[in-house]
Amino acid sequence: MTDIRKWDVEDNAFWESTGKKIAFRNLWISIPSLLCGFAVWLYWGIITVQMLNLGFPFSAPELFTLSAIAGLTGATLRIPNTFFIRIAGGRNTIVFTTALLMIPALGTGLALQSQDTPLWVFQLLALLSGIGGGNFSSSMSNISFFFPKRMQGLALGLNAGLGNAGVTTMQILVPLVMTFALLGPLSGDPMVLQTTSGTLIGKIKAGSETWLQNAGFVWLLFLVPLAFIGWYGMNNIRTEHVSPHIGGPVNSFAKITGMLLVGFLTASAGLYAMLPPPIGIGLVNKWLVLPAVVVATVFLLKLIPGDIRPNLTRQYKIFNNKHTWAMTIIYVMTFGSFIGYSAAFPLAIKVVFGYIHVPDAAGVLQHDVVNPNAPSALMYAWMGPFIGAFIRPLGGWASDKVGGAKITQIVAIVMIVAALGVAYYMSVAYRSATPEEYFVPFFLLFLVLFAATGVGNGSTFRTIAVVFNKEQAGPVLGWTAAIGAYGAFIIPKVFGEQIKVAAPEHALYGFAVFYFVCLLINWWFYMRPGAYVKNP
Repeated sequence: MTDIRKWDVEDNAFWESTGKKIAFRNLWISIPSLLCGFAVWLYWGIITVQMLNLGFPFSAPELFTLSAIAGLTGATLRIPNTFFIRIAGGRNTIVFTTALLMIPALGTGLALQSQDTPLWVFQLLALLSGIGGGNFSSSMSNISFFFPKRMQGLALGLNAGLGNAGVTTMQILVPLVMTFALLGPLSGDPMVLQTTSGTLIGKIKAGSETWLQNAGFVWLLFLVPLAFIGWYGMNNIRTEHVSPHIGGPVNSFAKITGMLLVGFLTASAGLYAMLPPPIGIGLVNKWLVLPAVVVATVFLLKLIPGDIRPNLTRQYKIFNNKHTWAMTIIYVMTFGSFIGYSAAFPLAIKVVFGYIHVPDAAGVLQHDVVNPNAPSALMYAWMGPFIGAFIRPLGGWASDKVGGAKITQIVAIVMIVAALGVAYYMSVAYRSATPEEYFVPFFLLFLVLFAATGVGNGSTFRTIAVVFNKEQAGPVLGWTAAIGAYGAFIIPKVFGEQIKVAAPEHALYGFAVFYFVCLLINWWFYMRPGAYVKNP
């Protein structure tokens, strides 16, 4: 039976006799669906590195915009995704949004078959790949309803952590499938690498053939069966506090589509205001555009006619709770950093260590002298997201034992120190004639930063599950995830801007200041004597 009418997992007898089996079945289907969402959303970080290696006619700052576009769109689409479960049901939402990922995956594979494909096509596909980023909010909201509060840290940690592993899976799988014609003649013709490219299993030398288009095609092999598995294996919880009036599947799909279109509209408007010509007007500062995009999305969603408006009115009550805003800022520190660094890390390694930025006669740094001793971005970049993703369940489990806010406080301190260390080594490497000498400490500190974000992801979601009641916890999980996901836009965008002015370390200095602000907020709300809620 796909629709569940009775659901009370806080009742131990119900949980042991009925709830546990259903909950874990939905979790095990949710995880690979979310994993593919992350992979499609963030594969631009790997694709752009390989586009440079293949000699696509785009500059590094132009290629950084692809990750930034996907990041902003994915974050914006998380806002409508936050409210899908109550409006459309968990099974309907996960199946439909997973199936939608086939569109950017297929389109990316086709576009990468030719170096003559214009930049705007890749930017459009990056926009569509944001669907995968949006799916996180609905997935986390859905899973939160299946498990009792005492297991929220572990359950949400598993869903998010193993879902986040889509970043690492993608960073390993994409370079691997590029080495052969994955779909036979349907893969198209290979291209020839102009510079040596690294993978997990070794280096592919310049002059080798590569099928970059498989970076898109490979996900179809997972998405098609996952859509069927979700359809026959997942459930809608049709109780008053979860999904009471969702209607049939077609009606649910229509409501999801309408709400996603609102997110695409506001994200596109924001990108048009920020991106340089010929794609946009490039006149509006990102720090003004992002809040405008969020506010416009929340406002326009309520204008959709039918039963969506009263449904959202009830869920929008989360915005009257001060803890919603505190946890949103803190989650930007943890998940925003994880997803942003995941998107920017490969290309940052390539740009900072792959070239020797020596001054010319006028003292101006050059950016086109290839470093023959450069570390391979694709060989190392997967390790950061791997650590951050797989340590996340540990953060949730530890928070269940000692309290989420205490773990978050420790995480904030570690992130401040690690960010400052990364900034230092990035600075000296960027100005050195032998930047590879500074790669090891830079890389190790970045791994510490990734690990801290992963632990913090688990601890913040544990705090949300304890602070909010059952009805509000799901929407708040989705909302904080939505705002946190803007890190996937901000961090690549800031890196690109600072690299353009030859000061990439300034990005990390700014992030460290933000982490200190988050440390103070976590202490004030949840750790100080007389805190609103003590160490939830």
